[in-house]
Amino acid sequence: MTEVATSGSLRNRLALILTGGAAVLAVVLVLVVRGYAAQIAQQGQDNILSASVTSILDTAVLRDGEVELDFPYASLSMLATLADDRVFYVIYADDVVLSGYGDLTVPDGPFGSLIYDGAQVRVATASRTLIGADVPRRVSVSVAQTQDALSETLNRISRNVALFGAGFFALATVLSFWASSATIGQLGRLTTSVTRRGPQDLSPFSKPVPTEMAPLVGSLNNLMGRLDLSLKQSEDFIAEAAHRVRTPLATVRSYAEATFQRVKTPNNRQALRSMMRAIDESSRAAGQLLDHAMVTFRAENLDREQVDLAELLADLVQRMTPVAEMRDVTVRLAADGPVVMLGDPILLQNAFRNLVDNALKYAPADSFVDIVLTGDPLRVTVCDQGSGFVPYEIEKLAGRFVRGTDTDGKIGSGLGLTIVQDVAVAHGGTMELTNAKGGGACVTLQF
Repeated sequence: MTEVATSGSLRNRLALILTGGAAVLAVVLVLVVRGYAAQIAQQGQDNILSASVTSILDTAVLRDGEVELDFPYASLSMLATLADDRVFYVIYADDVVLSGYGDLTVPDGPFGSLIYDGAQVRVATASRTLIGADVPRRVSVSVAQTQDALSETLNRISRNVALFGAGFFALATVLSFWASSATIGQLGRLTTSVTRRGPQDLSPFSKPVPTEMAPLVGSLNNLMGRLDLSLKQSEDFIAEAAHRVRTPLATVRSYAEATFQRVKTPNNRQALRSMMRAIDESSRAAGQLLDHAMVTFRAENLDREQVDLAELLADLVQRMTPVAEMRDVTVRLAADGPVVMLGDPILLQNAFRNLVDNALKYAPADSFVDIVLTGDPLRVTVCDQGSGFVPYEIEKLAGRFVRGTDTDGKIGSGLGLTIVQDVAVAHGGTMELTNAKGGGACVTLQF
């Protein structure tokens, strides 16, 4: 098998892209949710601080030109939290401290954050002008609260959001691998469909495929169409060439035979014998080329029907008997009665004829060629009583134009066993070459 250069897994690449996108989304989700939660929590604390400041300002009055406040302790108790946050306040009247922590810095604006007494605090500030009989007085109130409860709340929210983000990432990762596998699975099914095809199956793919794979499948179909056309043209050429060669060869063989009968000179007779032998070899090769082309063509589209192998083999024995008698060989058929199979009768007859012809060619005079047909399992065995196969050559004898080293000058083309094997494979069977225990070669077709 030809090695294919690869550049990594497409499925892993797609899964990595999807997983990376999910990781980025998870991080963004955690940051956005935490930021939004911090904003909401801070707004809640600011509202409580603002309410506390307003409740203190509402008690401020001006009597005899002096600012008086009836400090409402409920304004500070509303700031109580589970984390026991500390609360600080300062009240100014025209920039003079009336009460509270005088060192508490008042930020510009209604709200601010700063470090006080070693802790991060949030400060809310509001002011009001009191109009009296003489001079107006400006009262400013600032209330500060540490943010321990807020930090704890935000940490709890962050943990929950982080867990949610991790769950989202894990789910997205699983879905990414599933999506990539499902997507690449279409290519896997296409690969399986190509792998399961026989070497002669060049029909186009007709099953629906995703839009993105349509150009690939279209290119494959075009390639197989061109290959199919090229193979058919080659087969037609071989068949036509074999036919055109075999006909004039038969004519030349007849003239050579007639001349041989009239020629008396030994040298001329030997030359004519060599000529007739060469003509026979060429004629046999042309015939088997024609048979091979026919088998290759029909194997792709078998014309299956119910075939009685016992009847087919009996007819073949009858036809081959004259040839066998000329060589002083007896062909015997042993069958278990009618054995029916679904197959192409023309191809099966062609395969059995090649087997019997090979057996007759290598069988010695006054010997037998045995054909044994069994129905369970369905098996046809043809054995001769010749010298048998050379053991180390058995594995390669079914190759095209391959002949054994023990042919003893016998005419052959090296295509007979190739044709037999192709017919067996086309019918879902196998061919086995063995040597008989008592001597001779055996070829077994099992379907």
